[in-house]
Amino acid sequence: MENENNGGRSWWPLAALCLGGFMLLIDVTIVNTALPRMATSLDASFTSLQWVVDIYAVALAALLLVAGSLADLHGRRRVFVVGLVLFALASLACGLAPDAGTLIAARAVQGVGAAAVFAANAPLITATYQGRDRGIAFGVWGAVNGAAAGCGLALGGVLTEYVNWRAVFFVNVPLTLIALWITFRTVPESRAPRRAGARVDRAGAVLFTLCAGTLTYGLVRGGDAGWSDLRAVGSLVVSVLTGAAFVLVERARSAARPRGAAQRGDAPAGPEPLLDLALLRNRSFAVLMATALLTQAAAFAHFIYSALWAQSVLGMSPLETGLAILPMAGVSFVVASLFGGRLQRLRPQYPLGLGVLVIGAGVLTQLAVVPESSWTVLLPGCVLIGVGVGMAVPVLISAALSALPPERAGVASGAVNTFRQLGYALGVAVLGTVFAGRVREVLTDHGVPRAAAEAAGGGRAREAGVPMELVREAFAAGLDRIFLLCGAAALAAGAAVLLCVRGRAATEHGSGGGSGPGHPETPEQGHGPDGAAVPDARRPVHSTAP
Repeated sequence: MENENNGGRSWWPLAALCLGGFMLLIDVTIVNTALPRMATSLDASFTSLQWVVDIYAVALAALLLVAGSLADLHGRRRVFVVGLVLFALASLACGLAPDAGTLIAARAVQGVGAAAVFAANAPLITATYQGRDRGIAFGVWGAVNGAAAGCGLALGGVLTEYVNWRAVFFVNVPLTLIALWITFRTVPESRAPRRAGARVDRAGAVLFTLCAGTLTYGLVRGGDAGWSDLRAVGSLVVSVLTGAAFVLVERARSAARPRGAAQRGDAPAGPEPLLDLALLRNRSFAVLMATALLTQAAAFAHFIYSALWAQSVLGMSPLETGLAILPMAGVSFVVASLFGGRLQRLRPQYPLGLGVLVIGAGVLTQLAVVPESSWTVLLPGCVLIGVGVGMAVPVLISAALSALPPERAGVASGAVNTFRQLGYALGVAVLGTVFAGRVREVLTDHGVPRAAAEAAGGGRAREAGVPMELVREAFAAGLDRIFLLCGAAALAAGAAVLLCVRGRAATEHGSGGGSGPGHPETPEQGHGPDGAAVPDARRPVHSTAP
């Protein structure tokens, strides 16, 4: 199929870019169903399992914005290729890891590669396709990414059960080689138009990475060793200090750039702010960033512990566990596909707010888990969560775009993706701390030694000799806590959206500015299917995957 509007260029570039995005988003969830087998094989603790999941999301969230800046300055295809190579090498190291520490370190490098791929992915689509073809390309790309969450759970289950848990990482290597081959042959290089003297905000990148990393480490460490632990306290203090320094640096960067200078082309030379904090003075935009963070945590992070319960307590296989959770991803994909166009024609606060409320209701439905429950108790909640995700997540980027002038579209989409991935990383850390603490509390109250209780919480109850009736009770109590926390967070976020967010429908984005008439679209900003605004080539856009 030829792309006539692009000089006869084929759809092969889209195949490479979709494959790259699909792999990195699959790796957010593909390990979930393999965690119990990893724990047994590597003799890993519950804390180590948390880090196997979390370090990838932390690296992806922390480096997403700076990777976008590097792609703009040095070439998007170059950054995309470097990211793919790094992702493949790290995946190989993950599969060969002899112990949990090596696996965690390799997952961190994998997250770095994923950030580079994700940051360059959508901008390359924007630069490669124009007009109607761009809308088709983003429609295909969004559908592929939307399927990644469910495919990750199912594929992880298949590979773990029929091959080995290491295969969930090895599968990335041949897929990356295919993506690289297509990229070198068909994907053109592109760069964003930049002012003279523009540089990457290195100080902001280092401070943001340190803040996110130390905050996550402090939360995980505190849950494992206690909140009086010096490392936990020290990490949280460092997080606060680096976060404050990040705010000061970004405020100084923004103050050095007169308003409208970037559009006039007369901005002073120097680093551009990694995140323009002045945008958070916009109430709608600030609430949307908080919603992105809370919704990602509430909708997806708890499935890690549901999968651990299904395998460690119910004795389900990895494949059965993946299939049990699959309805959530399937329903979200169907809802987004069938109703996405209609939802984009509404003012975004309504489908977004209602969708997040449905997510909260779905999570609270899972409070029905009791010690005697089977996996079917999760099914109604999974379906409701899927409906909510299908309603809310595709509209989230449109809501952010409508809250700002069109020339800030790239900033809006990059910020949304950063807060989403950060929400998942922090959600895993917080929920893991709550879950492990509750499981340990219930088991030790029944006289189980602390070491055995911790092993049981990490999915190794049989090896630790803990009676399964006690494990059932402890896991049900732990899940009850995290479901309540996630449900409350989603309900609060949904209510805040309905009360505070104001914006135009996505189909109105081209007709006016974010704060009034007279804001023209930037040359690189296009529109996707059903008129939905497609962010410019400077930042990655959204997907329905975690």
